[in-house]
Amino acid sequence: MTDNKEILKAEYHTLGCKLNFSETSAIGKILTGKGIFRAAKGDTPDIIVINTCSVTETADKKGRQLIRRLSTRYPDAAIVVTGCYAQLKPEEVNSIPGVDIVLGSNEKMRAADFIEKWLKDREKRMEVTPFLEIKKFQPSCERGDRTRYFLKVQDGCDYFCTYCTIPYARGRSRSGKIVELVDTARKVADEGGKEIVLTGVNIGEFGRDTGETFFDLIRELDKVSGIERYRISSIEPNLLTEEIIEWVANEARAFTPHFHIPLQAGSDKVLRLMNRRYDTSLFESRIKKIRDLMPDAFIGIDIIAGARGEDEAEWNNSLEFVKRLPVDKLHVFPYSERPGTPALKIDHVVSQEEKHRRVAVLTALSDSKLREFMEERVGKEYDVLWEHPVNGSDRMHGFTPNYLRVTAPLDATRINTISRVRLTAIDTDEPDSFIGEII
Repeated sequence: MTDNKEILKAEYHTLGCKLNFSETSAIGKILTGKGIFRAAKGDTPDIIVINTCSVTETADKKGRQLIRRLSTRYPDAAIVVTGCYAQLKPEEVNSIPGVDIVLGSNEKMRAADFIEKWLKDREKRMEVTPFLEIKKFQPSCERGDRTRYFLKVQDGCDYFCTYCTIPYARGRSRSGKIVELVDTARKVADEGGKEIVLTGVNIGEFGRDTGETFFDLIRELDKVSGIERYRISSIEPNLLTEEIIEWVANEARAFTPHFHIPLQAGSDKVLRLMNRRYDTSLFESRIKKIRDLMPDAFIGIDIIAGARGEDEAEWNNSLEFVKRLPVDKLHVFPYSERPGTPALKIDHVVSQEEKHRRVAVLTALSDSKLREFMEERVGKEYDVLWEHPVNGSDRMHGFTPNYLRVTAPLDATRINTISRVRLTAIDTDEPDSFIGEII
């Protein structure tokens, strides 16, 4: 990439979703191919790539803090900032001391080109394509230092929920082609990969721009020999059709009984204010269908606490609805005001104190549901895919098909293999994990 013989090193930081993780890993792979290698622990990086999130104001704040901290620690490094925060607020990001390159969502996968230019002239650059002009699907499938691969199948969103900035950060919905994604899955199998997580912004919308469907995609991926497991990272309830649920339960070879479904509010009034495309009746029917056909399935849901319009009555309706849902974990987010969103015109603003109280209530409910789900499974046997240990641990961990985390003494020969395991107890050191006994 450069004319000199110096070996350059890069450090990578990812904030936010699994899709960001996949894309950061893809950027790293491209840079490695151009002779810029990943910095080892203790190395001083020449280049720092920060892939940001902007789903909440807190995410923006974390991005700013990370940029400033790294700029102070490595004043001579070139700092490249990309991702949703960079797309939505490029001027703000560009004004942070130490930032050298700001790249929008459309420019993210061309980071290597911008870095090459910077290495030649040391000139600051800011390149951001307006979101309505972002039309090209840019593929990625990476595992980084993990065992599971993350396959991006879709990007962008056309839903424009009133509280959300993601369509402005990611652009309109666009997809890969099934034939190309299946070919990528075959390459993962050839590399020895056993599990693929399907990622995207709104993956149920897959194929709207190519004339294909998400159901077409998963049926074709399921045929790829060598891939033992697929996970659907997150899917809208109105796009998780009964047909898909029945297929996963009765016909799929490798798709796991693990579902992550955004609810956002358990009140029909608030769902309408959010411009969500379902009501509580449809949501509950999907959960019931999963539970009836796959009693052992793990179901996680997203919920926002304290959205505009969620007065006391609607909050109580939402809480009672979630209490009766047979789900196993709540991913709870306090509502965050996002500049320029239609939600700012909605009456009834929930105070910060009340938001935090509601978050605490929902988090306690989630802990209770998860504990109940786990306690019911102590003593049961599952197949566990073991992952690489982190931070030099003497224990390894892995996941069951329904996404129960299991730990066991490290046996390096078992990494990226599947073992039959008995869940002997809930781990007191890691309450979200089981202690496993390999059979």
